[in-house]
Amino acid sequence: MSDTAQPGYQVLARKYRPETFADLVGQDAMVRTLKNAFQADRIAQAFIMTGIRGTGKTTTARIIAKGMNCIGADGQGGPTTEPCGQCEHCRAIMEGRHVDVIEMDAASHTGVQNIRDAIIETVSYRAASARYKIFIIDEVHMLSTSAFNALLKTLEEPPAHVKFIFATTEIRKVPVTVLSRCQRFDLRRIEPEVMIALLRRIATAEGADITDDALALITRAAEGSARDATSLLDQAISHGAGETTADQVRAMLGLADRGRVLDLFDMIMRGDAAGALAELGAQYAEGADPLAVLRDLAEITHWISVVKITPDAANDPTIGPDERARGGQMAEALPMRVLTRMWQMLLKALDEVTLAPNAMMAAEMAVIRLTHVADLPTPEDLVRRLQDNPPTGPGGGGVRTAAPQPQTTNAQSSLPAPTHASPSGTTASGTQQAVALAHDPQEALARYPTFEHVIELIRANRDVKLLVEVEGHLRLAAYRPGRIEFTPTPDAPADLAQRLGSALQRWTGNRWAVSLVNSGTAPTIRETRDATQGALRASAAGHPLVQAVMATFPKARITTIRTPEEIATHAGAEALPEVEEEWDPFEED
Repeated sequence: MSDTAQPGYQVLARKYRPETFADLVGQDAMVRTLKNAFQADRIAQAFIMTGIRGTGKTTTARIIAKGMNCIGADGQGGPTTEPCGQCEHCRAIMEGRHVDVIEMDAASHTGVQNIRDAIIETVSYRAASARYKIFIIDEVHMLSTSAFNALLKTLEEPPAHVKFIFATTEIRKVPVTVLSRCQRFDLRRIEPEVMIALLRRIATAEGADITDDALALITRAAEGSARDATSLLDQAISHGAGETTADQVRAMLGLADRGRVLDLFDMIMRGDAAGALAELGAQYAEGADPLAVLRDLAEITHWISVVKITPDAANDPTIGPDERARGGQMAEALPMRVLTRMWQMLLKALDEVTLAPNAMMAAEMAVIRLTHVADLPTPEDLVRRLQDNPPTGPGGGGVRTAAPQPQTTNAQSSLPAPTHASPSGTTASGTQQAVALAHDPQEALARYPTFEHVIELIRANRDVKLLVEVEGHLRLAAYRPGRIEFTPTPDAPADLAQRLGSALQRWTGNRWAVSLVNSGTAPTIRETRDATQGALRASAAGHPLVQAVMATFPKARITTIRTPEEIATHAGAEALPEVEEEWDPFEED
C-alpha cells in the first residue's frame, strides 16, 4: 500500500459553497445593497439574514466577515465586496478557524450565561489580528428572552471594532427590539431556472452525466434550497453511477413517474376506482412511497387549479411539455369546485396516511373515497339539472321544480302586536307596568283579548322557564281577560297555575284567576307547533325535487324548513333601508 495520504471526499454542498458575493445565486438584491454599503463605507454594526433552509444565510455571513477583514493578496487592502480568498484572514474565516470571527450556534447555546461568556465579557477586547471582531450567531431565534435582553445593550452601542451577523429561519420569533438594531436581508428561494443552471454547472464540473429531466426532479424536490438541491445532486450522481436519468432520481426520491401520477389523477377524476387502485398498487410495487404519491396528487391538484386561474403558471421549467399539455387540458375540463374538493380531501388523506399503521391501506382507502365523490355533481349542478329536466310526478304529469310552498296556520304570527306599551312606545314590564295600569283594571285586562297575548306577555318579560311550561303542559279549556281555565298534562309542574297567576298579576297590576279543570282537550302550543312542523317536513320530503336530491345524496337530511312568508320577512329584515334624497332648494342645477 502507498503511504501517500489521499484527500478525503468532500460533499458537493461544501465543495461548491460560494466564497464571494459573485458566487451567490438568486440573491441579486442583497448583493447589490451590500456592495453599495461597502463602497460608501456605510457598513452596519449588525446584520440579520433570514430565509428558508439552504439559501445561504451562514455562507453570506462568512462572506461578509471575509470582506470586512480581507487585506488583499499584498496585505494592503481594505474592506471589500470581492475578498481575495488568499490572505490569511480569508482562508482562516472560510475554514472556520479565525480567532476574531466567533461562530455560535444559538440552538445549543440558548441561555443568558452563554451570551455573557461568548460575547458580553469579550466584546470590549480588540481583535487579536483582524480589522474587526465579528460574532456570527446562527439560528438566533433560539436564544432565550433573558439572553436577548442581555445582548440588547451591547447590540445598541457596540464598540467600533465589533460587528454582529445573525442568521435565522424564524424571523418572527426574533424580538422587535433586536430587529430594529440590525440591517435585515431576506434571502429568497432560488428560482427553478437559476437552480437548474446551478446544478448543471456543478454536474459539468464533476464530469457527471445527468439528464435535464433528472435535474428538474431534483429542483422540484429541493423547494428553493440550494443546499438541498446540491445534496440531492450528490446522491443522484452516486445512484446513477454513470448516466443519471429521471427514473433513477425518481426511484431515489421514492416518487412515482409524473406521467403515471397524472394517469392516476385522471382515473380518480373519472371515478374509475378499480383502475385507480390498480395503478396505485403498481406504483407501490415499483417502490413508490404511498405518502409521496398522495403528495404528488395534491401538488398536481394545486398546479391545475392555479393553471385554471393563471394559464401562464403552466410554463414551469420543472414540468415537461407532455405534463404541461395534459395539465392544460385538465384545467379546462375540471370545474374549480371539483378541484377544491379534491384538495381538501387529499389534505385529510395525507394526515391519515401519516398516522396509519399501514400507509398503503390508508392510501387505498383515500383513493376509494376520492373516486367515489369525483363524479358526484355539486348541489348547484344537481338542482340545475333537475330544473332543466323536471321529474315526473306520481300521476304522470310534470310538477313544478320550484321550492315547495306549504301553507301553515300560525295563530301567533297573525296576531296584532300586544298593546301593553308605555307612553314612550317601549314595552313595560314588572312593577313599572303594574303602576302604569293599576288605575283602570278593566282597561288593563282588555289589552289581552286572547290567550296568545298572554303568551306574548310572558315572552316579552323573558321568563323562559314559565314560557316553556305554559307552551308544553297547558291544555286551554276557557279564556277571558283576567281568567284562565286549563287542564294540565300528566307531567306538568304541580304549581304551574299558582306561578302563572302570580306572574300575570305582577306584570299587569291586576289579579288573574287561574284554575284547573278536567274538560280541557285542546292540544298544547308545543303539540300544535310540532304537528305543523311535521306537516311541513312531510310536504317538503314528498316534493320530487327534494326526493331526487335525497336519492343522489343518501346521507342528506332536511334540517330547516322556511315558508315563503318567512323567507320574505327575513329578506326584508336583511335588506338595507332605502334612503330618500332630500331636495336642497339652494342647490344649483
